[in-house]
Amino acid sequence: MPGLTVRPGPVSGMGATIETTNLDNLSDNDFQELREALYRHNVICIKQQKGFSSRAQADLTRRFDPKATSYGHGKTIDAKRSILHPDLKTVPAHPEVQIIGNGHIAEYEGLHDFKLKHPHHRTFHKSAIPDELDLDYTRFYRWHIDAALFGSLNPPLVTSLFAEKVPAGRTQTALYDDDSDQSLQVPLGTTAFVSSYTMFDLLSPAQKAFALGTKVEYAPHPYVWISTAKSRQNGLGMVSEGLETPVSDLPAYEESDVQILPMVWQNPVTGQLALQIHPSPVRKLYCADGRVVDDLEEVRRIVYELQRPGIAPEHVYAHDWEEGDLVLFNNHGVLHSVVGAFREDEVRLFRQCNLAASKPPMGPEALA
Repeated sequence: MPGLTVRPGPVSGMGATIETTNLDNLSDNDFQELREALYRHNVICIKQQKGFSSRAQADLTRRFDPKATSYGHGKTIDAKRSILHPDLKTVPAHPEVQIIGNGHIAEYEGLHDFKLKHPHHRTFHKSAIPDELDLDYTRFYRWHIDAALFGSLNPPLVTSLFAEKVPAGRTQTALYDDDSDQSLQVPLGTTAFVSSYTMFDLLSPAQKAFALGTKVEYAPHPYVWISTAKSRQNGLGMVSEGLETPVSDLPAYEESDVQILPMVWQNPVTGQLALQIHPSPVRKLYCADGRVVDDLEEVRRIVYELQRPGIAPEHVYAHDWEEGDLVLFNNHGVLHSVVGAFREDEVRLFRQCNLAASKPPMGPEALA
């Protein structure tokens, strides 16, 4: 793959396309070009990869972090109460690779006669689009980082998504359904991405200073904790109604399992700064002046005000999937969301792979 040809996408700094069919024999130089492209464009799509195996996907994903070993969520998705549990099926031969999608699958990757369910906002949001409008309109399900945010599982560096089967033929209108009247026309079953570098750049000087000096504490067993609560209608964080699972009802954990991460993460290639927060399971903020914000409604208000400008329609890259697409994204520099509502006969079959990173995110102190 000499002289990698990278075609930038329509959203600045995000969504480049690479035309190649030679992923099975990447030299070290080719891989370094690929890595450079990823960290400069943050979401890259390598076209025409039909037949790309789950093993090859796991190997390529691991190449970005050779010391990483386990799936990004470890065994935490095994908890039946986790909001992630219904959405994933594990490839038996490669447990770091998950199968996601929609519809009945007769056989795939050693599994037989199973059904996939595409996440739908009605199961997670405070309110839902009326059923009669469901196939024409949709929402961003949950803006998030791929990360367990718990225990020793560091947020994965890179996630890979492979499109085996893609339903086609129609688009939907993604509604924000907040006080903005914003919407975005999107391909059916798109994956939507926003740049956390853009999110940081949009902050005021005072907001940037606050973000640079603040750390975020995530809830223990975060995806069980939020499983009984509801999301904002634009998918950017939770509504505060006191419905979170009480800490006393969560599975057992040690205080050392609770993750506290910088609010700002640094790009290892460009040095850019990302406002990188998973808004749903945030619990406390530790400020540079020693103040601790532990009122949950206030924590969510602060985070929302920082992040909301960055998900405006002009900043969203909605990938238009084709069968054989392999998408890699910089999980330390973007947020992403499932989008879409399918008919039962619309089959979507994808594979996802990410690995818990071998070290924590690089915070802004790395600039010193």
